This record gives sequence, structure tokens and C-alpha cells, in this order.
Amino acid sequence: MKWTLLPACALEDMSTVWNELHARSDATPLLALDFVQPLLTEFARGDELLARCDMHGRTVAMALVVRTGRGRWSTFQPSQAPVGLWLQERGLDVNTLLACLMRALPGMPLVFGLTQCDPDLLPRPPDGPRLRTMDYIDTARITLAGSFDDYWQARGKNLRSNLKKQRAKLAKDGVPLRMQICRDPADVAQAVADYGRLESAGWKAGGGTAVAADNDQGRYYRAMLERFCARGAGSIYRYWFGEQLAAMDLCVEDAQQIIVLKTTYDETIPKSLSPTLLMREEACRALFEARAFERLEFYGKVMEWHTRWTDEVRTLYHINFYRWPIIASLHARQQARRPD
Repeated sequence: MKWTLLPACALEDMSTVWNELHARSDATPLLALDFVQPLLTEFARGDELLARCDMHGRTVAMALVVRTGRGRWSTFQPSQAPVGLWLQERGLDVNTLLACLMRALPGMPLVFGLTQCDPDLLPRPPDGPRLRTMDYIDTARITLAGSFDDYWQARGKNLRSNLKKQRAKLAKDGVPLRMQICRDPADVAQAVADYGRLESAGWKAGGGTAVAADNDQGRYYRAMLERFCARGAGSIYRYWFGEQLAAMDLCVEDAQQIIVLKTTYDETIPKSLSPTLLMREEACRALFEARAFERLEFYGKVMEWHTRWTDEVRTLYHINFYRWPIIASLHARQQARRPD
């Protein structure tokens, strides 16, 4: 087992290797090249490295890594990436992979952080002399099995009643509801601009975190979704109150799942109405009826509204891998002394 380190820009030349490993790993769309390459284009500092592990003449793991401080390295983790940018063949021991990577990284690092791991992709390893894991966030999914009516009846009475009343009120006021799903790459630029217009008018605008057509986030989502839509694996949901764009979802897909990456809504709509939840109800109905996917994934931190839609929750986690066991022990003691 041998790790080779190259500048991260080499990923473009190694696209075939990444794609083949991604296919063998049965990994999430969040680790597909179409998702990862635009992240580098828009959010890389320039000192990131592409790490490639070969064993018996075959590439068995790849990752994008970056120095995060003195003696510290981690996977490259822009906020737009829900999981750490680490690919490995199923069944490989992550301890062995990390131990070999530590020896290959420059500067004799003391700790390497493998961030935002999904236990569905990388089963959570037990703590050991050089390895520690820690909880990151809980995230939710909906299994798209059976009928929507059965799924909907299993939801809380308050949710069902509230959305039914909202639909009745909108119908009484003569406001038609319409869900539109965009899959054409030629329509992505306008869709991302529409998304940015909604988000930039809301609370995120004040913090500078809103998507906009002309900022790095807008450029990222446009480039990434154009690539996914070009191969039939991207979708953008728009939900309309009459002629008013009320809510949007940005999604990527594969044969098993559809993943909601970003959601926004028009915050000028009265608080008595929930455009996002109305859109979610119609989208779930369509997904259950189409039977094209096994599950709907959210990947963001579980919020109160998630728990009204599903009880399927799992915990994403981080891994810290240390050069020596003594460093792991010292770090654990330091963490234990910190106030909650």
C-alpha cells in the first residue's frame, strides 16, 4: 500500500481513476467527480493535495487533503460539501490507510482529520491507540418504500392538518399551486439565479452566506448542477404560488437516492403559510409514486421539521488519526478538560 501526493489540480488529469474508484466504491453522488471538481475550482486555496493510494497495481483510495495548521492536516472540507472528500474501496481498514497516509504527508504531521464521515459509506471504526472518532451532526432521510398514502398517514396529525388547511386557504383565495422540476442543463443558470434571488432577499443575505448568480457559491452550484443535469442526475424543484416563486430545492441523484443540497423560500410570504413544507409534501408524493429512488437524503443537521417527516436519523462523525498514541492521549485529556 503506497500513497502518492500531487497538486489537487491533477484531479482533472486523473478523472478516469477517480470515476472508476467512485463506481467500485458504490459511493454517494456527493463524491462524484462532477460534485468535487467544481468545489476545487471555486473554493480551493491552492495548496490542496490529491492523495492517491495504490495497492497491488490498483487504486484503492483517493482524497483531497490540506494542511490546516502546525502539525495538522485534514480532508479538504468546504462548507458546500456535506461529506469529507475521501474515497476508498469498501472493506479496507481505515486505520491502515490513515497510518500509511500519515507517513506520506510532508512535515511529519501529528494529526490528520478525516471530516464529516457518513457511517453508511464508511462504518464508524472503534477508538484505538491512534484513532479517535467524534460526533459531527445527526442527519435525516426518508425511505421511499410503500405508498405515499401509508407514509403520509404515519406522519403527525398536526402536520397533515396544517398543510391541508394551508392548501384550502390558498384555493379559497384563488392562488393555484404548481411544482416544476428542471432537469435541462440549459435551464440551470436561470434556476440558480432564481434561487439566489430568493436567498439573497432573506436572512442569509445579512451574513454574506447567500447564494448569488455572480458569487462563488452561485458559480459552484451552476457548474456542478449543469454537469449533473447533463447526465440526467440533477434536478431543481421550483414551487409556485400563482405567478410567485415561493420555494426551491437544489438536488443531485444516483440510481439509489435523491439528495436535497439546498432549500430556500420567499420570506415575504405570510408566516401562516409554509411554502417549503407544501413543496416537500408534493415532492414526496411524486417520489413515492415514481419509484425511481430508494431514499430521499437531506444530509444537513436535523431540524425540528425533519422529525415531523421522518424518524430515520443517523450520526455523521469525524475521525482524528494521530502519529503516536501519546498525542492521542494528550488530546483526549485536553478535550475532557474543556467546559461544555
